[in-house]
Amino acid sequence: METFKNQYVEAYIYNSAKHGNAESGDTYFIHSEEDYFICAIADGLGNGVVARQSAEVIPRVLEQYHHESLDELLNRCNEYMVQKRGAAVAIVKVDYKECTIEYSCVGNVRLYILHNGQKMIYPLPVMGYLSGRPQKMKTQKYEYLNGDMFFLHSDGIVMKSPKASMQDSLNAYELYERVRKATDGIGDDATFIAGDLLRADC
Repeated sequence: METFKNQYVEAYIYNSAKHGNAESGDTYFIHSEEDYFICAIADGLGNGVVARQSAEVIPRVLEQYHHESLDELLNRCNEYMVQKRGAAVAIVKVDYKECTIEYSCVGNVRLYILHNGQKMIYPLPVMGYLSGRPQKMKTQKYEYLNGDMFFLHSDGIVMKSPKASMQDSLNAYELYERVRKATDGIGDDATFIAGDLLRADC
């Protein structure tokens, strides 16, 4: 488990390789600046080394260009997918000053936001995957409140009821433990980021 915490965001990250593989075909990225937090998950097509070669592009690109818009970042990542297997990629940005959370995704990396303890926000991703071919991007933006929770995951994570799992968890750490226990031992690469939005001063 990797953890991140500042006065605005607390996040817990799980990343596991498919049983029998030495390395995961999923990668992730987390980073914070004074005004924003950004995280991402990339799920390389297939598994093992070939999938990893595609997925590892994303943290390298975001490390250098995280200040750009989400759609600009996905387009940059897409350019590096030429002659690679390809990857499903989702990026989430939390703007501390505007109290907004943004999501842009190509492929089956899902985001859930539990707003005000009751309302489930489930933005739909753009179908497909990054492959180097031209791809339409679509950033979606939502306002958040103190105590809202988010959950970003690759398709190796299967949740019967995301809303119930989030409502039954007092915080992101409890959600992390709940999902981890249900995930250990499954036969796929699996990555998720569970986060609490701690402060909204807007």
